[in-house]
Amino acid sequence: MGRKEDNIKKAMVLMDRPEFIRNIGTAAHIDHGKTTFSDNLVAGAGMMSEELAGKQRFLDFDEQESARGITINAANASMVHRFDGNDYLINLIDTPGHVDFGGDVTRAMRALDGVFILCCAVEGIMPQTETVIRQALKERVRPLLFINKVDRMINELQVTPQMMIDKFAKIVAEFNKKIVDILPAPLNKDWQVHIEDGTVAFGSAYHNWAISAPYMKKSGISFKDIFQYCAEGKEKELSKKSPLHEVVLGMAIKHIPNPKDAQKVRIPVIWKGDKESTIGKQMLNCDPKGEMSMMVTKIVMDSHAGEVAIGRMFSGSVTKGQTLYIAGISNPQRVQTVSLSVGADRVPVEICDAGNIVAVTGLKDAIAGSTVSSEKDMFPFEKMTHYSEPVVTKAIEAKHMKDLPKLVEVLRTIAKADPSLNVEINNETGEHLLSGMGELHLEITEYRITNEQGVEIVASAPIVVYQEGIKKGNTTPFEGKSPNKHNKFYFLVEPMEQGILDAIRRGEIDTDAKVKDPKAMAKILTDLGMEKDEAKGIVSFKNSNMLLDGTKGIQYLHETMELVKQAFEEAMVKGPLAAEKLAGVKVRLMDAKLHEDTIHRGPAQVIPAARDGIYGALCQAGRILLEPMQKVFISVPQDNMGDAVSLINQRRGTILDMGQEDVHATVSAKCPVSEMFGFASAIRGSTQGRALWSTENAGFEQIPNELQSKIVKDIRTRKGLNPEPYDERYYAGA
Repeated sequence: MGRKEDNIKKAMVLMDRPEFIRNIGTAAHIDHGKTTFSDNLVAGAGMMSEELAGKQRFLDFDEQESARGITINAANASMVHRFDGNDYLINLIDTPGHVDFGGDVTRAMRALDGVFILCCAVEGIMPQTETVIRQALKERVRPLLFINKVDRMINELQVTPQMMIDKFAKIVAEFNKKIVDILPAPLNKDWQVHIEDGTVAFGSAYHNWAISAPYMKKSGISFKDIFQYCAEGKEKELSKKSPLHEVVLGMAIKHIPNPKDAQKVRIPVIWKGDKESTIGKQMLNCDPKGEMSMMVTKIVMDSHAGEVAIGRMFSGSVTKGQTLYIAGISNPQRVQTVSLSVGADRVPVEICDAGNIVAVTGLKDAIAGSTVSSEKDMFPFEKMTHYSEPVVTKAIEAKHMKDLPKLVEVLRTIAKADPSLNVEINNETGEHLLSGMGELHLEITEYRITNEQGVEIVASAPIVVYQEGIKKGNTTPFEGKSPNKHNKFYFLVEPMEQGILDAIRRGEIDTDAKVKDPKAMAKILTDLGMEKDEAKGIVSFKNSNMLLDGTKGIQYLHETMELVKQAFEEAMVKGPLAAEKLAGVKVRLMDAKLHEDTIHRGPAQVIPAARDGIYGALCQAGRILLEPMQKVFISVPQDNMGDAVSLINQRRGTILDMGQEDVHATVSAKCPVSEMFGFASAIRGSTQGRALWSTENAGFEQIPNELQSKIVKDIRTRKGLNPEPYDERYYAGA
C-alpha cells in the first residue's frame, strides 16, 4: 500500500508545475475497453494491484456500474508516472461509452487537454467512436489512438501478420479522415496520428500489454513477436515485457500538450470573452498567480461532504475559505475543502493551482457546466452543447406522501449533477416528470433516487417526448384579441430555414441567451440563409424557434414587446396540438392595435391575445407531430442477418445500409424511439445473444399521417386534456 501513499505525496509536489501535468481522458464506443484500460494505468502507477487491473474496474466504483459492467459516470483519478527521468502528474478521466451518457463525455472533455480514443481491432471505428472524436475536437482536445483487443483479432479472426497491419492502417486512415474533416488548418494536419511517431498504440487492455513503434525500437519487440505471444497464449509474459501503462503514459507525456501549451489553443475556442482582458491573458498563460477561473464539469453527491464540484482550473489557485462567484449568481460562495480525486477517494490539499482538475466543496449553487471565478462578473465559458436531447420521460411520485418534500429536494440535486436530465416538478399534481437520453439513463437515475438518496418512488412506464412543428406557413395574418377586446395582434408563422435550424442544433446560436446585439445576430441569420429585411426584426429565441418583429412604427409596441415575448415563450413550450414543445418555427408579428391606456394593456390582456394569435396561426399553417428517432447499428453473424432485419422492420424502422465486415454482417437503420422499448431483450432472444448493437440519437422526424391523430389523442388523454385538439376558437379569432 506504500506505493499509493508515496504516489499521492509526489502528486502534491507536482501540482504547481504545469509543465509536468497532463490532463488526459479515455473515450470510445461502448464496450471497447475504456475502464479496463484506465484501470491498467492506475495500477501501473501503484494505486491498485496489477492482478486486479481490468477485473476490479477501479474507476467503476458506482454499485450500478459494477452490476451492469458498464461505465455510467465519468470518473477521475490523479497519479504520478516517471518518464525520461522526470515525474509527471497525470489527471485521468474515464468516460462512459453508452449513448445515454453522452452528456458526461461532453462535460469531461472540457477538463482535458488530450484523450485516448479506444477502438476495437475487430469492430473498427463505430458510430459512437465518431461522436466522441467530434466532441474532443470541438473542445480542441488532442486525440491519440489506441487500438484495443488485438489478441481477439489474432485468435478469433485467425489473421496473418500482414492482414493485421493492413487492418491497423485502415483504422488509422479512417481516424485521420475524421480529423481532417472536422478541424481547421493547421491543426487538421498537426493532430493526425501515425504509427511511426507513436501517436498510435495497440494492445490488449484486458491482458495488460500495449506496444507502439517507438517502444518497439526501445525494447526490441517486433510485430512477429507480438503475433507469436498472442497465438501461443503467452500474454502474461508479454505484459511484463511491454506493460500497457509504460507505453500509454509515455505516449501521453510525449504527445499531449501540458496545460500551458494546451490553453493557448483551447481558451479562444471555449471562452468567448475578451482575450486582451486581464483574466483572458491569465487563462491563455495558465497563470497560477492570476484571478481564479474554473469550469465545473461534474457534481458528485457525497453523503458526508454534500455536493462536491469537480472541474478544471484555467487560472489562479483555490484554497480553503476562499470566496468565489458562480457566473449568473450574485451570492458569493465559500470554499470549504479542496482535494484531488483518486478513484472513489478524495485526498485533501491546502492549495490547488491552474492546470489541475480539482474537487471543491462549498459551491452550493454550482451545477455541472458552471463558470466559477474569484472575479465577480467573469464572462462565462461557452455552454457545452450535447449532440442529443432528452427523448424519454417517466412520471415519478413518492411512494409515501411523507417523502414528497425530500423527493423534490433530491430531484433538484440530481438535475444539478446531470444537466442532460430534464426535471419538471408539478407542485399542483404532485407528479414529477423526469426526461432523459434513453431507457437506461432513467433506470439508473431511479436507482439513485431510491438506493442512494433513500426515497422510495413509483415510476410510470416510459413515455416518449414528442415535438410539434408545421409543414408550411399561413398566408393571412391571424388575429389574436385580448379578453377586453381593446388589443389585437396579427401573426404569421412559417418553418425555419434548415441552415439556421442546424446551427441552433450544433450550438452555434445560443437560444437560451437574450439577443443582446440584434445587428450581429441579423448578420449571422442572413449568412445562414434568411432574408436581410426579415433578419433585422429578430426579437428572441425559445428552444429552436424564433420571434421576429415585422411591424412598422406601432405606438406603445416597444413597451409591450416584453409581454409578447412571454406569450411567444409560453406558446413554444406547449403547442396547440398536443401541448408538446414546438421546434423549427418562425413566428412573425405583422401588426398590432394597442389601447393607449397602460392599464388596459397589462399582462392579463396582452399575453392571452398574443398566445392565441400564435396558436391560431399555427393551426392555419397545419400542425404536425414530430417523433424522436434513433440510428441503430447492429453487427451479427451472417446466419442471423435475417432476424436482425425483420426486428427492424417490425419496429417501423428503415434500413439505411447493409454490409459485411470479416465474418460479421452489419446493418444500420433508423427507428422511432417509441418502438425501441424492449429492443435489447428482443434482439438477444432472436440472435441467441450473438448480436452487438448500439444506438445514436438522430433528431426528430414527422410522424406518418395515418398515426398522427391516434398518437395526439393518446398524449392529450394522458395529460388530462380534451382528446380532440380543437381549432374553432382560434379560427373564430375569439
